[in-house]
Amino acid sequence: MRVQKPKGTVDILPDVSGSWEKVEQIARDFFKRANYREIRTPSFENYEIFSRSSGQSSDVVEKEMYDFKDKGGRHIALRPEGTAGVVRAYVENKMYAPEVVKPFNVYYIESTFRYERPQAGRQREFHQIGVESFGSSSPLADVETIMMGHDLLAELGVKNYSLHINSLGNAQVRKNYHDALVKYFTPLKDQLSEDSQRRLSMNPLRILDSKSDKDKRFLPNAPKIIDYLDEDSKKNFKTITDMLDQLGIDYVLDDDLVRGLDYYTGIIFEFMVDDKNLWESPTTILGGGRYDHLVQEFDGPATPAVGFGIGEERLMLVLQKQNPDLFRDQGIDFFITNIGAGTEMKTVEIARSLRAQGFKTQYDVDQKKLKAQFRKADRVGAKYVITLGAKELENGTLNIKRLADGKTIDLSLDDVNDMQTVMKRLKD
Repeated sequence: MRVQKPKGTVDILPDVSGSWEKVEQIARDFFKRANYREIRTPSFENYEIFSRSSGQSSDVVEKEMYDFKDKGGRHIALRPEGTAGVVRAYVENKMYAPEVVKPFNVYYIESTFRYERPQAGRQREFHQIGVESFGSSSPLADVETIMMGHDLLAELGVKNYSLHINSLGNAQVRKNYHDALVKYFTPLKDQLSEDSQRRLSMNPLRILDSKSDKDKRFLPNAPKIIDYLDEDSKKNFKTITDMLDQLGIDYVLDDDLVRGLDYYTGIIFEFMVDDKNLWESPTTILGGGRYDHLVQEFDGPATPAVGFGIGEERLMLVLQKQNPDLFRDQGIDFFITNIGAGTEMKTVEIARSLRAQGFKTQYDVDQKKLKAQFRKADRVGAKYVITLGAKELENGTLNIKRLADGKTIDLSLDDVNDMQTVMKRLKD
């Protein structure tokens, strides 16, 4: 049997993992500047965590979730998205306690799992970057979350993206809208796809998110939720859009936007990238919204919440096309070449000192011939080469060469311990 990875998984090899690390570090630094702290939850949870939050009729639960019985007979599922596990952790660890500062703001970067058809930017194991904010029902919390999504994409260098927003209103609004959709689609039931026929009785809002051509032809004339919003929902929505206007964040009022999970309430949003080099039509790269009932659904106190998630694979596809400079290999700072008896350990000591000072440094552990060491220095993209021979060791000196233009200087072995000063001499 040939050893190979499972279908729908990808090896992120060292040639590209540095690009992932860079994107993730930009995201981490961005979130920390807004005082969002990292949370890490298990890769698997009890099945009901996701079935209760995502909705039994959702594609995630019906078709895509990896679930199984463990050796103790417990029904377990690999997480298909990030929010439910964070909410479970919020409730189980009593983060709603009065002494915890609200809103309670967290971010995560984690693997997620869905059994679906592998495609560009989406695998069966994929990665999600997300934020969640618990404890505020203020429209400012919604705007803060949307603004963070907008500004993070800008900081990463994403181009041609647009914000689509909609409101799902409150529970009564959704009930009235539910009834209107049932009334509209029932006479058309026999013409709908098999999935939508089933959804008509369970959750007709999901028909609006259908990708089937059978269903799409009926969507333009379907009732729009904006026509069913009550005055409070309309006022809240307008407050949010007015703030976005003041911030200069453009948006599209998208009546067809519903999101794919049951837990959303109030404002929902997606950032879509329009790039014909990647996709035929605008494609969602970041999505989220408000979910004010999910904490209570998990037996916690009534707690308003809002957040978003980014599919990291899809984000990487976009950045590779739109901002390739972000992924340019910066190489290393120093490569130490050495030749002659007794130079090996001094080379190791110099490398150790330079690394302690924050410089990326490498040397040839195989101690090949000097010419081969120089070739390796070039291959790993070293900016400077330090050369140490038996004569230099005896005299307590070193030679350092800048590969970009060949400029060289001599320095003492003691100078290595203050390389920042040496760098200033090289720049002069």
